Amino acid sequence: MKNLRARSLAVFTVLLALVFSGRAEQAAPVRVFVCAHSFMIFTAKMLPPMAQSAGVPFASAGQQMLGGSRVLQHWNLPDEKNVAKSALREGRVDVLTLSPHMLLPDEGIDNFTKLGLEKNPNLRVLVQASWPGFDGEMPGTFHNERRNDATVASLETLRAGLRERWLNALETQVRGLNKTVGREAVHIVPVGDAVFALRELIAKGTAPGLTKQTDLFRDDIGHPQSPLAELVTYCHFAAITRRNPAGLPVPAELRNTPHSEELNRVLQKLAWDAVTAYPMSGVKAAERAAAGQ
Repeated sequence: MKNLRARSLAVFTVLLALVFSGRAEQAAPVRVFVCAHSFMIFTAKMLPPMAQSAGVPFASAGQQMLGGSRVLQHWNLPDEKNVAKSALREGRVDVLTLSPHMLLPDEGIDNFTKLGLEKNPNLRVLVQASWPGFDGEMPGTFHNERRNDATVASLETLRAGLRERWLNALETQVRGLNKTVGREAVHIVPVGDAVFALRELIAKGTAPGLTKQTDLFRDDIGHPQSPLAELVTYCHFAAITRRNPAGLPVPAELRNTPHSEELNRVLQKLAWDAVTAYPMSGVKAAERAAAGQ
């Protein structure tokens, strides 16, 4: 009886050690702060369930929203209202996501990056390269329904113009900032590339469940309908976690969309393709290879 009890105690001790060892080896959650305008703030709500469905340790470090804002406007908020500054000063952020407006350079990107690195030298800053509001035209002269006239050729022209007028300047600022801080701390999430790819599929008539451009946009400026919001969030998921979102379940926001299963697979592929094809996304070749791509 004594030997049996001794053996049982030994087995229990080993099992207990394995349990606690497994807990110790679990990765700490990635703490993500979303500092955004309305073309990105929805990711703060959509990222946590997406990460949970992927089994990725994830924690929201907070969010801060200013409509139509430059990052500098977030930076200039008074300290008592500046949740982003507080989180960075307290070292509670591993990944900071920012969404600049069209006016560049945006000193707020530099300011937030330098502040965050003071408290967390491993901080990653992800800057969203958005799609053009009003399809690049002047507010008041453009209406959402005109997007339905888009062709593959007109979308290519719009995309080239966005790069020339805006994306080149953003890339120049990010390269200079990384040189200043001494490492590749800041990356760009190529959301615009994924959006144009999806719009081209619609123009070709090959996007599952989507028949017109306004299936993606709910107003003149270009705020996203659910399929576009999911695509944008998949881009951020890929850039933050460096994982392919392929195979994740259909999000709740898409379940009532026609052909939702097939559409979800397309959105995941477009997001992963955009992030892995873009040199400044921070998703390196080794990670692409590890994901089997």
